[in-house]
Amino acid sequence: MSPPQDPEAALSALIERALARLAERDAEALAEPARAERLARLATCSDFALDTLCRQPGLAARLDEPAQSPPSLAPGEEGDWPARLRRWRAAESTRLIWRDLHGLDQVDATLAGSSRIAEQALQAGVSALSAQMAERHGRVRDGAGREQRLIVFGLGKLGGGELNFSSDVDLVYAYREPGQSDGARPLDAEAWFTRLGQRLAQLLGDTTADGFCHRVDLRLRPFGGSGRLALSFNAMEQYFQREGRDWERYAWIKARPVAGDIEAGEELLRTLRPFVYRRYLDYNAIDGLREMKALIAAEVQKRELADDLKLGPGGIREIEFLVQCLQLIRGGREPALRQRALLPALSALAQAGHIAAATATRLAEAYRYLRRLENRVQMLADQQVHALPEDPLARLRIARGLGYPDTAAMQSELDGHRAVVAGEFAGLLEARRRRRGETGALAQYWRALPEGGDPRVLAEAGFDDAEGLDQALRDFAASPAVRTLSERGRKRLDQVLPDLLGTAARGPAPDAAVPRALALLQAITRRTAYLALLEEQPAALARLVDVSARSALLSERLAEHPLLLDELLDARAAGPIPDEADMPTLVAQAVAGAPDGDPEAVLQALNEQRQAIAFRLALALLGERLAPAEAARRLAALAEAVLAEALRLAEADVSAQHGRVPGAGLAVIGYGSLGGRELGFGSDLDLVFLHDAPAEAHSDGARPLDAGRWFARLAQRLVSLLGTVTAAGKLYDVDVRLRPDGAKGMLVSSLDSFAAYQRERAWTWERQALVRARAIAGAPAVCAAFDRIRAETLATPRERQTLREEVQAMRRRMRAELDRSRPGRFDLKQGEGGLVDLEFLLQALVLEHAPARPDWRVPGDTPSLLRELAAAGLLPEAEALAQAHALLVGLGLECTLDRRPRLVSPDQALEQARARVMAACARAGLAFTAAEAAGS
Repeated sequence: MSPPQDPEAALSALIERALARLAERDAEALAEPARAERLARLATCSDFALDTLCRQPGLAARLDEPAQSPPSLAPGEEGDWPARLRRWRAAESTRLIWRDLHGLDQVDATLAGSSRIAEQALQAGVSALSAQMAERHGRVRDGAGREQRLIVFGLGKLGGGELNFSSDVDLVYAYREPGQSDGARPLDAEAWFTRLGQRLAQLLGDTTADGFCHRVDLRLRPFGGSGRLALSFNAMEQYFQREGRDWERYAWIKARPVAGDIEAGEELLRTLRPFVYRRYLDYNAIDGLREMKALIAAEVQKRELADDLKLGPGGIREIEFLVQCLQLIRGGREPALRQRALLPALSALAQAGHIAAATATRLAEAYRYLRRLENRVQMLADQQVHALPEDPLARLRIARGLGYPDTAAMQSELDGHRAVVAGEFAGLLEARRRRRGETGALAQYWRALPEGGDPRVLAEAGFDDAEGLDQALRDFAASPAVRTLSERGRKRLDQVLPDLLGTAARGPAPDAAVPRALALLQAITRRTAYLALLEEQPAALARLVDVSARSALLSERLAEHPLLLDELLDARAAGPIPDEADMPTLVAQAVAGAPDGDPEAVLQALNEQRQAIAFRLALALLGERLAPAEAARRLAALAEAVLAEALRLAEADVSAQHGRVPGAGLAVIGYGSLGGRELGFGSDLDLVFLHDAPAEAHSDGARPLDAGRWFARLAQRLVSLLGTVTAAGKLYDVDVRLRPDGAKGMLVSSLDSFAAYQRERAWTWERQALVRARAIAGAPAVCAAFDRIRAETLATPRERQTLREEVQAMRRRMRAELDRSRPGRFDLKQGEGGLVDLEFLLQALVLEHAPARPDWRVPGDTPSLLRELAAAGLLPEAEALAQAHALLVGLGLECTLDRRPRLVSPDQALEQARARVMAACARAGLAFTAAEAAGS
């Protein structure tokens, strides 16, 4: 027996034979030495490419030309269609190899090129075969007589536009609705499209003397190989609603109409989107991923595929699964993640903060490397294989084609990339680390409920009210929501609840945290995806316990709107805090993601976004990453952005019925805490509405209204939208009693009447309120006119003594009626030295001194007012008052977050803040209590 030939020598001999064969078929191909050298490299990498060049003389000289369109499939020449398609596909695929080999294309372009070839073949086939079917059976028409066309969906890598060099194409066929063809031999729609689909698969997939064009796999259709070949839209929707499985959600992430009626295909995909992407955070997707991975692992072991570039550990499939799993978890909430192709999806996940940028870069590098290597393996002989060949010569050919000196160097780099992928994939799938030693007794206690269980376990864990908590847990365990849980849901709850108890026991307020968290669990038990989130994300569970211990308000909101659980995750809770400037963009993005023309969906999206942003601000405040006064400003900015979107919605609604008032507009004026940029969590909005239409103006619609009624209708619609209850709650309560003449006045005032009222009839307290007022939304011209009226009103001269007496009288009256302070408890808002005292002081100073400063631009918020008054030399203690104000606001927000009245026990810091406010009032000559008045 002769010794095995050296691979180097074998490679040289192979190249020599290949070029000699090519020279026999196409002598011109090797005429130029430089081109002959490039063809030698091609022979190194691909027997398929050299065979194609031999079969198609002259092609070697055209490899640097642009891609060619598919051949004509003319009627009457059906016998030539398969050969034409196969020769075209072979030539175009050889061009891809040539460009990849010589560095003219990166791997992304090669994958896109393979996808383009498949799409063009499918489109040519559908067009030619449809015409052939129509000639025999007529065109399929629906009940209204409209023509219907087949829709060919590409799934898998074809759908993602990233097809392997020698991959099959995963196809699903669909059509709009039942109907019948209109020819002499009519067929019903399903039969017509089934025959067309069968012939398409044969035209592309049958192996002939010229090989194949594309292998076609139709097994991903509903019900798999036993299902009907072509389904109507309604049948598709019914299937996914009733029968759709987890693996199909992964498959349909990439679905894309690639031939036939593309527009109709996109319409169906929009309908199926809720099946693929849940509206809530869907950590159940990880269970589906674990199951698929287990099946693949068993197949890998059975078929000894550990070195498989696609299915083996650290292979292409693990990158795909990792990215798709994160897409499924979050894509329902974040449209930017709904990408068909892997690399754009990976980039979107990194941009959204769900994957670290460095990790995304490493995974992208690994993916490109693996896909390029997989392509080179397939380019060798145009075979659908995914592992490096065992034959040393074949392996050396691939290594040399990729620029490696030997196979060992290639294997080393491959192993490095696979290790990166395997590590990241394992991190996604690994079961969460459980504190079994700490929660073991609590787990046994919980699983014994409601009949068994010893409450002493709770006392030993650190709960003071063990008896009360034991009863609450028994009631929860006996509740129908828990008793009717699915097996999967019960397993998740049995993991989550003991961990929750253990985490709460170690926290600052265990006896408050658990009952509040139980209210949330009661609300989410039927949605096992939420339980999955808490089980899979320990950080979310820890934050849930912390929030439950510290905030009754946030606990209630979580129970009412579990979608907010998303905000407890690390990337959100510890990530960037939405700034004032971010609010309009964030709100607009939420509205843009809602279905067009659906006001209810827009309102729902507005509510969800408002809840999410406010929740994130609250988490930042609790975590001391946001100052209280800044939180209040950002809440006001959020309200302002929401108001602007709600006003647009209201205007569209009223205009659709009554047209618009030409040349006129509405302004929404914010008073109180909204105007003063000092909004709290759950605060209502004090609003006043102004318009600038002439009295005789009318709207221009089919059902016109006079201007006054039109703007009143608009304001009413806006208030109604803000107060409409949706599944995500309502936007805001609105108070309109600060309008001119209060509850007896018109809901919307003209600018002229508002200006006249401020000049002639407004009370002093109304002019004080004007200090904090500002235009929030609406027509810029009306907003600017309001600013002028406000400035003129504030600059109106007033008799100093009368002004002080009226300000003092109103403040005393308010204190008598509203101050809830009592021994040991101080009312932060109405108490002596509280927020309202400070507001009255600043407003009195503005009304007194603004007339002497006609150019003074008076801000409405307290910190800015303090700075302006200090700069004018009117309030030297402004810095101390700013500190007092920040403390009062912070204590007030703290009370609001925990659902407590704004009554607090005074401490040294609070007493010092109060003293500063009272001293400043006294220095300004303002006596706000009867005792102060007597002393003065």
